[in-house]
Amino acid sequence: MGGVVVCASLLTLLDHRAVEAAPRLRPPGALDEEDFLAACIKCGQCVQVCPVDAIRLSDLDQGIGNGVPYIAARAQACDFSCDATQCVLACPTGALSHLIDAKEQSRMGVARLAAPDACLARKGEGFKGLARGEAFKGHLRYSDIDRWKPQPVASHPYDLGTCDLCVRHCPIKDAIELVPVSSDPQDRRRTPMVKDACVGCGVCEMMCPAEPAAIRVDVRVKGRDPGGPKT
Repeated sequence: MGGVVVCASLLTLLDHRAVEAAPRLRPPGALDEEDFLAACIKCGQCVQVCPVDAIRLSDLDQGIGNGVPYIAARAQACDFSCDATQCVLACPTGALSHLIDAKEQSRMGVARLAAPDACLARKGEGFKGLARGEAFKGHLRYSDIDRWKPQPVASHPYDLGTCDLCVRHCPIKDAIELVPVSSDPQDRRRTPMVKDACVGCGVCEMMCPAEPAAIRVDVRVKGRDPGGPKT
């Protein structure tokens, strides 16, 4: 029995190292990773209050991260339908820092044009149809339709001369823009430029019609605690 316990403990440590090697996107207000894992009691309150069901709980394959909340942005990003306060207010331990009171204060990650050759805007192409197809289950706050009730992405068709979905639906002002690829006024090619205001919510990754997504979020492990690093 003792040998089984020791082996299980070692496997858990290996799983923990794997989690560190491939960090997951955490909800708004999350402390730096080690502090977050230490503070989170895996209660699931943040999951319950998320209006778009963006927050999930990790499975057993995450070792000591089992039951810890994360966001899979490609499947369902945090679109700040609740303006980034509900999950923070629901957290009883401060693992999601109560210093966050606005979405712009989040430091979840940073978007990056990971596959430039797949980006429709960079190819000067438009987009027509459903951003992620009929089977996509994700939701998004379309403010021009309903300020408070997120709508199914699969119910919202597009007809765009130049694809700008990553910019069009970014919930953070001045976080991303399309800039010309060349100085030729006839050149329709544009490239997404991520700016300092980006908080890494993942909406651009979720809405990108390329498969796999041309733009993706790099997760922050450190530097996301609004109160600064612990000493």
